[in-house]
Amino acid sequence: MGGVTSTIAAKFAFFPPNPPSYKVAADGSCGDRLYIPEVPRRDDVDVHRLRTRRGNDIVAVYVKHPRASATLLYSHGNAADLGQLFELFVELTNRLRVNLLGYDYSGYGQSTGKPTECNTYADIDAAYKCLKEKYGVNDEQLILYGQSVGSGPTLDLASRLPNLRAVILHSPILSGMRVLYPVKRTYWFDIYKNIDKIGLVNSPVLIIHGTADEVVDCSHGKQLWELCKQKYEPLWLSGGGHSNLELYPEFIRHLKKFVMSLGKSKATTNGSKKRAVDSDSQSKNIESGTSDTFELGADIPEVSRNSLDSQLERSKRSNEPEKSRMSTDCVDRFSRKKGIA
Repeated sequence: MGGVTSTIAAKFAFFPPNPPSYKVAADGSCGDRLYIPEVPRRDDVDVHRLRTRRGNDIVAVYVKHPRASATLLYSHGNAADLGQLFELFVELTNRLRVNLLGYDYSGYGQSTGKPTECNTYADIDAAYKCLKEKYGVNDEQLILYGQSVGSGPTLDLASRLPNLRAVILHSPILSGMRVLYPVKRTYWFDIYKNIDKIGLVNSPVLIIHGTADEVVDCSHGKQLWELCKQKYEPLWLSGGGHSNLELYPEFIRHLKKFVMSLGKSKATTNGSKKRAVDSDSQSKNIESGTSDTFELGADIPEVSRNSLDSQLERSKRSNEPEKSRMSTDCVDRFSRKKGIA
């Protein structure tokens, strides 16, 4: 019975782009180094195939920054893949001055297997293992980033790593069932029980959520923030939806401020006697740099979003400008009204 319930829940939780937006090829002139033909070739980007403990081969991209202060492990939403997200990864790397590893879940992009809750846990563990073994990243340097459904594997790993640098939750969910129904308790067949895991996270947690999110209500982010051990100032983006938060200047500004605050707290922990510049001064220094609005290129291939939610949104909002496709996630709002069965 449990397997059947999990299978049903998974069908309503995962919408991998079909067809995938990219392929993976090997460059024979560079020792069969992997690359993605659909995105610009860069010397500071590595492409990997990683074997998970459940026997799937997942694709990951690692974007380097020459003066990185930390490493970001990015778990994306459920209707995107690496081809769509590549330019966002490069932007985040440059703006935040971090290295970034993004990966596709089993069944997404060119990753093998099927997308299930258990597979995504194995997927993020394989990505984490790659960072430790290939790039020498320790937990004190690692920031976990989970967007929407990606908050599930992110909090599962964070709950098992007591010495993480930080966690960022972008439009997170309390649990899969709570997206569909306003239940007050956690059922055994629920998936991604973030509400039960957030209290096990010891590191600072930043939560970002749009107040007009019609897919995952903002109350999910707010309740998770209340349950955090180490709360960082959250960002509730007024009027923000589920798939367009990167377009708000406050988004990247707040991320920068958070990452810089982690460097300050680390220096204090290591015995620094002088206090770092206060957060307001930091913000002013940050804002004097590059623009805080993402200018993502228009040449990224468009991939259909395989869910009723996207079809309903397009039909209801035909007069609105196209939203950013860089952080798409389509937990089926139709299912919230009609139920799983």
